[in-house]
Amino acid sequence: MNLVLHVWRQAGPVAQGEFARYDARDVSEHMSFLELLDVINEDLIAKGEEPIAFEHDCREGICGSCGMMINGEAHGPVRGVTVCQLHLRSFRDGDELWVEPWRATAFPVLKDLVVDRGALDRMIQAGGFVSVRAGSAPDANAIPIPKDDADLAFDAATCIGCGACVAACPNASAMLFTAAKVAHLGLLPQGQPERDRRVLAMVGRMDAEGFGGCTNHAECEAACPKEISIDFIARMNRDCVRAALR
Repeated sequence: MNLVLHVWRQAGPVAQGEFARYDARDVSEHMSFLELLDVINEDLIAKGEEPIAFEHDCREGICGSCGMMINGEAHGPVRGVTVCQLHLRSFRDGDELWVEPWRATAFPVLKDLVVDRGALDRMIQAGGFVSVRAGSAPDANAIPIPKDDADLAFDAATCIGCGACVAACPNASAMLFTAAKVAHLGLLPQGQPERDRRVLAMVGRMDAEGFGGCTNHAECEAACPKEISIDFIARMNRDCVRAALR
């Protein structure tokens, strides 16, 4: 199949960026989108030109580092997958694709499709942890946890911190990310002692980082490769109000 890519090229954080056109000819529909970028980069390197900078690591849909916008959609048109698991068979022969980095004040562009997502790390550092010494792994039945709570905590813990929720939100809000991190600890017994401090610290750090507010567009849920529910945002809001009153 043949595709036309318009890729955002930006030499550095303060450089002027623009879209550059690349023609991908006779590529296999079974290739992943990152493999397509690899092919384009091999051609650019052979010509002595600068390859396209993009992030990747596991290429198994686990780490989330490959995030980018494709035709205005975070991670591309297929729901519930990351870019590395997006295959070219999801497009039609002759399609034109516009590829750009996450667009958010809190995610400054470093180069081409690479952005600085350090704001998410700083939010975790603010409170997304249990600080007590846990020791070795306890017996599975040592702390009884209702199955519904365990399942819900696991659903929240599937967040991979890719930033798609921020990129998809019209307000560049990080509420879904923050809510998932708050919830998966707040639902378990080990997270209860620091529950109030955690939610206030993480929400405060989120605001300080320059993320926008949530106005319930639900684009975050639609773009999330792990399909995390916006119900966690409501849960975090309730926790935040209770913690502030206490």
